[in-house]
Amino acid sequence: MTATATSFEFYPPKTDEQRKQLDRTAARLKSAVPDYVSVTFGAGGSTLSHTPETIERLQRHHALEAAPHISCMGGSREEIRAQLQRYISMGATRLVTLRGDLPSGMASPGDLRYASELVEFIRDETGDHFRIEVAAYPEMHPQARDAHADLKHFIGKAKAGADGAITQYFYNADAYFRFVDDVRAAGVDIPIVPGIMPIANFSQLRRFSEMCGAEIPRWVTQRMLAYGDDVASVRAFGTDVVAQLCQRLIDGGAPGMHFYTLNLARPTLAVLARLA
Repeated sequence: MTATATSFEFYPPKTDEQRKQLDRTAARLKSAVPDYVSVTFGAGGSTLSHTPETIERLQRHHALEAAPHISCMGGSREEIRAQLQRYISMGATRLVTLRGDLPSGMASPGDLRYASELVEFIRDETGDHFRIEVAAYPEMHPQARDAHADLKHFIGKAKAGADGAITQYFYNADAYFRFVDDVRAAGVDIPIVPGIMPIANFSQLRRFSEMCGAEIPRWVTQRMLAYGDDVASVRAFGTDVVAQLCQRLIDGGAPGMHFYTLNLARPTLAVLARLA
């Protein structure tokens, strides 16, 4: 198994069965000795109230360093300040800081509109208490005007006080290396960790990718479609594709890997087992 730094992302469970699934997954992934795990707040803020509970569960029951995702969408400065104080009281020392999506039913984006403003606010409120990770988009944020504007937004987040970045998942290593080169050329030297999405359910992956703008190479899509309902072949091929991607990233100097687990252990462990 690779000695490269790894981290795992979970989403907050909302039912007892989902909590049991998370516990099983966390227990299995702990064997990979992650640097930390992160917990999302859910699309549109729908699971915001569950995030602190999940952070506490992972800390208390699994002894994992857990980093909450925090968004500025729909929240006032006072509400965000209260969130930060709650996470400090829980012992959290790392945040994944995102603009996020506007929660459904809310008309106002809140007091802070961009992730760079949220990073600056966290620094003003808490100093250096938190290690702040921000998002990066090697294939461009789906709402960005163009690639240059997207790069400028990322640089703004770094200059606001981010310590590191985690990318959206991708399957084209060249996109990652080019993005890092562009960031370095702009004078920004924070670590940029590739986000890795293991392939377990291809139809689900296609839906996710359409929403977030991640490109699945045509040759991968065509091979997956040819396998049809052959689940074992889909899993085996998906492991091959993602393991080869990870190995190329490691060989190219990527500082770590952040796995989007979807609260499943097997796809991520299958990839890790293949790495040198």
